Amino acid sequence: MSTGTVLLAEPRGYCAGVDRAVVAVERALEHYDETVYVRHEIVHNKFVVDRLKEKGAVFVEEVDEVPEGALVIFSAHGISPKVREMAEERSLRTIDATCPLVTKVHKEAVRFARQDYDILLVGHVGHEEVEGTAGEAPEHVQIVNGPEDVDKVTVRDPEKVVWLSQTTLSVDETMETVDRLKERFPTLQAPPSDDICYATQNRQVAIKKIAPDADLVLVVGSPNSSNSVRLMEVALEAGAKSSHRIDSVSELREEWFEGVESVGVTSGASVPDVLVQELLAELAERGFGDVKPVRTATEDLMFSLPRELRQEMKSRGESDRRTKPTGDRATAES
Repeated sequence: MSTGTVLLAEPRGYCAGVDRAVVAVERALEHYDETVYVRHEIVHNKFVVDRLKEKGAVFVEEVDEVPEGALVIFSAHGISPKVREMAEERSLRTIDATCPLVTKVHKEAVRFARQDYDILLVGHVGHEEVEGTAGEAPEHVQIVNGPEDVDKVTVRDPEKVVWLSQTTLSVDETMETVDRLKERFPTLQAPPSDDICYATQNRQVAIKKIAPDADLVLVVGSPNSSNSVRLMEVALEAGAKSSHRIDSVSELREEWFEGVESVGVTSGASVPDVLVQELLAELAERGFGDVKPVRTATEDLMFSLPRELRQEMKSRGESDRRTKPTGDRATAES
């Protein structure tokens, strides 16, 4: 008998950029009669990557692992010009699945570098997106990992400083760092538009609404997914009694449920909804069968497939039309 409540965040899961990147790999596997290589994980989700491997995709860390002249797809996180140059040197044919919102930040970095600004990039050192953005203007970009790094920043001219951000950070975390930077550099300029991804913001807003009423918040997402890890942290900051990130139901622990009457559920932007549905089924078995959706926004954004893939499909007389992404399957064939 159901005795517990599940507060189900909406929106959750797949964003438009993730859907675009995953579908790009799927379509490439369907339409090219050759091995399809992918540099880095196409998105940060183990389940999705494993399913694409099963379909035949070969994931590599760097382009020098790809045979000369072969086809390689760049992940949603973006690449630096150096990586693109390395691909050209190997005569690789490329499909760029970089999220358009990440591309926007890249263009901002290039523009401010041309104007000779010092660019303070708020983001996590080592993250693929941060490496790609910084690589657009390495002589102008300094990575600021968090508020604790602010005192280490040095600039040439305090009147010509701008901040940019990794798209998948917590809004609160980013602004805490930016506020500290403004204390040091009062004329610090902001990017022309918000760098934090709309999907990241929407998922954080949803979990903030749920967290105060949840004894336990479960975030479905892989450990290398920045936005999934942030969701867990945001839930705790917003009042959840406890919060855990899981890749799948196999990671649930009995002790998490002691004294729990309400469970909040959400998922990161690279997580297919099939994993959430598996979690809901498991929670129902544990007595949490009363599922109450909590919607804070409606998402209808969809990005077209990468230009290179669309051109190839057109040359073969094939349609690249898709329906709105849902993320309700392991690989979104939308």
